[in-house]
Amino acid sequence: MDIYHETHGAGEGRPLLLIHGALSGIGTSFGTILPLLARSRRVIAVELQAHGHTPDVDRPLTVEHFAADVVELLDRLGVAQADVYGWSMGAAVALRLGTHHADRVGRLVLASVSFDDAGLHPGLLDGIQDLRPEHLHGSEFHDEYLRTAPDPAGWANLVTKMKVLDANLPRWTPEQIAALSVPTMIVLADADIIQPEHAVRMFRLLGGAVPGDLTGLPACRLAILPGTTHTTIPHRADWLTPMIDEFLAEPAPAR
Repeated sequence: MDIYHETHGAGEGRPLLLIHGALSGIGTSFGTILPLLARSRRVIAVELQAHGHTPDVDRPLTVEHFAADVVELLDRLGVAQADVYGWSMGAAVALRLGTHHADRVGRLVLASVSFDDAGLHPGLLDGIQDLRPEHLHGSEFHDEYLRTAPDPAGWANLVTKMKVLDANLPRWTPEQIAALSVPTMIVLADADIIQPEHAVRMFRLLGGAVPGDLTGLPACRLAILPGTTHTTIPHRADWLTPMIDEFLAEPAPAR
């Protein structure tokens, strides 16, 4: 499968890989922030199986498949290691890269990620199996799909496959999160689909929530964006860009 990707900017350091959310593409996930992040580095933005410009193939949509596809793309591009910024489903893919392909990742920025089902607000997905493709007609995601997809008629199949993924969300154990060796920044909206308590729990598992004046700053970061929802995180580029730039520029801690 040929995974569609775009390269923006230039730089000698590690490139930054952007991984979009479910039913989204490069434009709706990163259209505002991408040019800002590319001012000082090489940025590689991908579109996963059945999303955006990338065609579908005869296999289910899973975070495991997506992560393996991304590693294959990095191999094709000759990129030994990249920083990764993922939003929503893309954050789960990025987390999978961090836990299962750590040697390919420099730093992680995870926006709206849950490492198990308990991280979501209770009942959030109760009606997801009743979602029909036409319910999303006229949304920015559907409009982007019609503009970019090799087969614009594939929208219904994409929504159907995504409902299967939503019914089988990936899970990590607390031990796997605590063992994550990649410096990680967690980003959350204060009105997100992920509960803030879960983000704080994950932050603690990564070594955060310490009295930094006494112990020094940990390798992880936590940013909660005020007055923001899950789908408006991509519009907070003015807030996120300086935070991400600073985090990615920090010296690598010893592993």
